[in-house]
Amino acid sequence: MIQFEKFTLENGLRVIVHEDHTTPMVAVNVLYDVGAKDENPSRTGFAHLFEHLMFGGSINIPDYDEPLQQAGGENNAYTTNDLTNYYIQLPAKNIETAFWLESDRMLSLAFGEKSLDVQRKVVCEEFKEHYINKPYGDVWKYLRELVYKQHPYQWMTIGKELSHIEEAQLEDVKAFFKKHYNPQNAILCVAGSISITEVKTLCEKWFAPIPSGDKYLRNIAPEPEQHEGRELRIEKDVPVSVIYKAYPICDRRNPLYYAADLITEVLSGGQSARLHQALVKEQKLFSQIDCYHTGSVENGLLIIEGKILPNVTPEQANAAIEVELDKLKQTKISETELEKVKNKVESMLAFEDLSLLSRANNLAFYELLGNAEQMNLEFDCFNAVTTEAIYEQAQAILQPQRCNTLFYLAKN
Repeated sequence: MIQFEKFTLENGLRVIVHEDHTTPMVAVNVLYDVGAKDENPSRTGFAHLFEHLMFGGSINIPDYDEPLQQAGGENNAYTTNDLTNYYIQLPAKNIETAFWLESDRMLSLAFGEKSLDVQRKVVCEEFKEHYINKPYGDVWKYLRELVYKQHPYQWMTIGKELSHIEEAQLEDVKAFFKKHYNPQNAILCVAGSISITEVKTLCEKWFAPIPSGDKYLRNIAPEPEQHEGRELRIEKDVPVSVIYKAYPICDRRNPLYYAADLITEVLSGGQSARLHQALVKEQKLFSQIDCYHTGSVENGLLIIEGKILPNVTPEQANAAIEVELDKLKQTKISETELEKVKNKVESMLAFEDLSLLSRANNLAFYELLGNAEQMNLEFDCFNAVTTEAIYEQAQAILQPQRCNTLFYLAKN
């Protein structure tokens, strides 16, 4: 059970405090409720660009990293289609350095043509290195475009096109910052060797004076229901052919999410799971096969990804996967199999909670979903899933008319 307290500043900043005096460290996590889904379709990649720009210095602090390093701290950030998260870990005695740094860039990020030009080049190089020149780097471009026809999940976090970042103008960037990076759109979680009183004092000093900004009201239409299967074949200079099968699933807040998550574990949770046993070990059709989901806040995807062996045709590989999925749809799994995957999930959740940074990150994320308390209820939700629920969700999700198949084939 993770103990914490919450309060909200007058400017709208939500604050979560988790005390842990077994460590001399403290984690400061600032989650902004903005991701790639909040971008203009003709100006994508901005949320990720800001992940870089936010380390370029603020009005009063030209170098973000130097004072943090002097305080014995380290930091990083990540962007998804749903959110942008910045985190710091440093000795608790130097906690005020983190408040000073994070509040100053929320208040007044240093914008200039030079800073934008530097980070624009960094992001463009990242785009080329990881998504254009790297084998399989564009898989998610094809997969997202195949599945999502209206929802902004249809582009990757890095952006839809390289030109969107290359052509990013300072005024566009400033407008994006003003719209999304303000107290009303942020969640601050402080975890570690610190008291609620200390956090309140520091918040009043460093964050309370920041203007709340305009409230961003998200208005994204849901992706229409899919009624026919889709297929795409791509040939590339890659070592082996890979098949991807993507099925839409419910949003992260939906109680049905837990059954969908456990289905991925039944199919692919280790070497004793169904897909590996049948298709790698017994039939020797794949060198590797996995099943996972995107964990998106809005309607996500359940993905099956398999590396096809050279003597196997894509059609054989696809048919073999379908046979295994039909077994899951036609016969309920045993209580023993369900218990095994639940035990694995419980271990994973417990392991996550060992890390101070992970606790701070997760508390902020569950608050974004609606309530940080959900973090303590998560395993109860998994534990409540029955064999009947797995059976029903397998039938609902794994329908041929809801399947999106990408054959990413190696050129002969």
